[in-house]
Amino acid sequence: NISDNHLNLTMAAKLNDANSLSPFPTVNKHKPWIETTYHGIITENDEKVLLDPPLIALDKDAPLTSLFLPLLTCAGEICGFRIHGQNVPFEAVVLDKSTGEGVIRAKDKLDCELQKEHTFTIQAYDCGEGPDGANMKKSHKATVHIQVNDINEYSPVFKERSYKATVIEGKNYDNILKVEAVDADCSFQYSQICSYEIVTPDVPFTVDKDGNIKNTEKLNYSKERMYKLTVTAYDCGKNRASEDVLVKINIKPTCKPSWQGFNKRIEYEPGTGTLALFPSIHMENCEEPITSIQATIELETSHIGKGCDRDTYSEKSLHKLCGASAGTVELLPSPSSTTNWTLGLPTDNGHDSDQVFEFNGTQAIKIPDGMVSSSLKEPFTVSVWMRHGPGAREKETILCNSDKTEMNRHHYSLYVHNCRLVMLLRQDPTEAESYKPAEFHWKLDQVCDKEWHHYVLNIEFPSVALFVDGATFEPFLVSEDYPLHATKIDTQLTVGACWQDFTGHENETEAVSQPSTGGSVHMTQFFRGSLAGLMIRSGKLENKKVIDCLYTCKEGLDVQLPEDVASAVQFNPNQSSLTLEGDDIENVEKVMQHISYLNSRQFPTPGIRHLRISTTVKCFNEDSCITMPDSEGYVMVLQPEEPKISLSGIDHFARGASDFESSEGVTLFPELRIVSTITREVEAEAEGEDDPTVQENVVSEEIMHNLDNCEVTVVGDDLDGEHESLDLDLTQIQQRGLEMSSSNVGMIITGVNTMANYEQVLHLIRYRNWHTEALFDRKFKLVCSELNGRYISNGFKVEVNVIHTTNPMDHANNAMVQPQFINPVHPASVDLSGHNLVNAHQASVVPSAATIVIVVCVSFLVFMIILGVFRIRAAHQRSMRDQENGKENEMDWDDSALTITVNPMEVWSMRTSLSSPFSLDTVMDTHAYCSLFVCFEEGDGCHVGGRGQSLWL
Repeated sequence: NISDNHLNLTMAAKLNDANSLSPFPTVNKHKPWIETTYHGIITENDEKVLLDPPLIALDKDAPLTSLFLPLLTCAGEICGFRIHGQNVPFEAVVLDKSTGEGVIRAKDKLDCELQKEHTFTIQAYDCGEGPDGANMKKSHKATVHIQVNDINEYSPVFKERSYKATVIEGKNYDNILKVEAVDADCSFQYSQICSYEIVTPDVPFTVDKDGNIKNTEKLNYSKERMYKLTVTAYDCGKNRASEDVLVKINIKPTCKPSWQGFNKRIEYEPGTGTLALFPSIHMENCEEPITSIQATIELETSHIGKGCDRDTYSEKSLHKLCGASAGTVELLPSPSSTTNWTLGLPTDNGHDSDQVFEFNGTQAIKIPDGMVSSSLKEPFTVSVWMRHGPGAREKETILCNSDKTEMNRHHYSLYVHNCRLVMLLRQDPTEAESYKPAEFHWKLDQVCDKEWHHYVLNIEFPSVALFVDGATFEPFLVSEDYPLHATKIDTQLTVGACWQDFTGHENETEAVSQPSTGGSVHMTQFFRGSLAGLMIRSGKLENKKVIDCLYTCKEGLDVQLPEDVASAVQFNPNQSSLTLEGDDIENVEKVMQHISYLNSRQFPTPGIRHLRISTTVKCFNEDSCITMPDSEGYVMVLQPEEPKISLSGIDHFARGASDFESSEGVTLFPELRIVSTITREVEAEAEGEDDPTVQENVVSEEIMHNLDNCEVTVVGDDLDGEHESLDLDLTQIQQRGLEMSSSNVGMIITGVNTMANYEQVLHLIRYRNWHTEALFDRKFKLVCSELNGRYISNGFKVEVNVIHTTNPMDHANNAMVQPQFINPVHPASVDLSGHNLVNAHQASVVPSAATIVIVVCVSFLVFMIILGVFRIRAAHQRSMRDQENGKENEMDWDDSALTITVNPMEVWSMRTSLSSPFSLDTVMDTHAYCSLFVCFEEGDGCHVGGRGQSLWL
């Protein structure tokens, strides 16, 4: 082999020399030839391109293959490849010039994610003629397509940072939500997400290869309200997601159409104005398309008096407050000493408005004769609050005026029969015997719904107008009848049944015990239900304004609509119910959020007011339309700050007998003061910031409000009408719109009015007694109340004493022998204002004690004056002798020091010196007892008690 190689080299050298010298040099006649299209593949982390077909260039000028030709360079050899294109990241390299074999490789590292395919052209060129390769020839341009293969260099990434979904309990979902991850790799293999996986263990959910999450069991809201899942993803190259994703699934209770977002308990503090009831309410319609909504909000207060927190004054007082004329008679007043005909009726034991009386079918009362003087010849009004249950077949009488004896005819009556309200009016006997309306029938749901309703009948024969809760109702039936026959039988007015004299038909009547009368009466057609505020008024009809005022409620619902909300809102007469309509859920919700509760009473009744929301909706698809259940809650009215009514003034004084016997009498409450206060707790500011304790101080604040009753009662024996009385100017009473009734036990002033007016009227009450010989004291008690007895004042007691006077000289000798009435006391300044100086019990034991004491005082005073005069004269004579003898003796009696003080009951005193003249009349007061103080200074004469002491009688 070495010899052959050497031979070949030698021969090649000779041939080269021969060619250079040969007259037949090599000629480059042909162009190289390559394929027209190449396809290549390269991987991102590789540099060699795999071509199909391989890159080979051919040239016809290539010499025959021989032993010596490979050592020679000729025109048929391929010297290179040239790539055409901009920014082509490849290069072509010749591997063998003689064979034309080449390769394409990447200049730099390729990125499939930036460019997945490359296309360019390539051209081959030969080595040309001669040793320097001149006159080289190029092949045609071939197209090269190279695809960059991907490697799995990226991990999946989720599109969202977290996922949320809400599902309803009790349902199996095919797809609750879908999680989705992406991969940045460029190839289909590595850029695809092949699977998802829930990392969180023991959860009732699963995820498929597409990222769809569904539950594996029915979810329970009471068991779990929200699930938190961690989910990951894998690409097809099995790379896991760089970060897992959090999925939150909220569990909703089974969708039930309802109002949501409001508190069931709403607290109301008295005096704070309006209170929004549903500030955050919204409707859950379960995604059902709704075309219209009608909602009714009802405020139920049936437990409060007559169904509403009205001013708790009597119906009679309300008539005055509402501007009704005088003449109203209250047939069901609260039992008292002057109105005792209702004592036997069961009540609700409350103080809300009028006393509520219960009738169970066995009770009835007779109205005293003379209370009502109504005649069908003049108009009259009947008003009543009534609560009545389902009707019975029998008549149930509310008010009846019938014959007192014998005939049992009903002149007029108001009764209930089969849920009908009936007014019977029998015309009085007249000359014309003709049919006229006699019975008016109204068929009303209110009569039998077991709720409180206000009824007013304006009767002007032969017509009757009915108002129920302020609304007018026409009778559906009017029956006619002949007038009654003329008789002289008196009539009896009753409530709760009709009076019927005994007829021998026991099955038609019942005997009812009357506690107020102690006897037995016969009644029929008993009422079963509750009545309050039964009034009858003669001579004038009530107008609509007064009727509305009587029925108007002090509490109720209110709404202030925003300008951008258009919804229809309607209230019932007493604003305890409102109805709103709308076709847009958002607008209806805004109206609901502006509905408020209002109670304008100064002292509202505490307790619960039930709320109910009733809703009716219409949907596009009526077959699948939802049904809204009623929503309920309540307003809790908190306890108001209750007022304390205080009565104060002079509670003990004495007057002379002549004052009691005069036509004016003695004023009982000359300095009476009525004050009402409320007590509040306030937090005191801490002295230091570090002090953790907070002190609560109680403060009292004076407030003004009305009174509706003041009662003066006699303590002890009743008044003797023959020689004593309580008097009050009726003109003053009427000017202030008050009423007064009196009896032998005292006096009652009624009517809603200010405390100042009540003070003025009470100042005018006078006590007279024109037979005072055996009278020494009288005691009275005053009590005032507000809101029909809901707030009651203290019992203010006043004691008045009678001062008896007589001629002091008639018993002078007797006075001198009564040492038991002279009691020594220490000299002191005693204020006797407003107090009697004589104990009432002593006066009753020794009736002449006052006279004896006065006589003793006067006699002793005369004695002391005479003694003083002699002492002064003796001292003066001794002083003259001392001056004559040139001696300075101390004065034994200083006339300027002798003082006489008379302290009667009304804080009147006199100090005088015996050196100046005085009259005994200026010392004595015949209207009071005598207190005599005689003060002595040192001296050598007779004195009483020693120096600086006093003597008291």
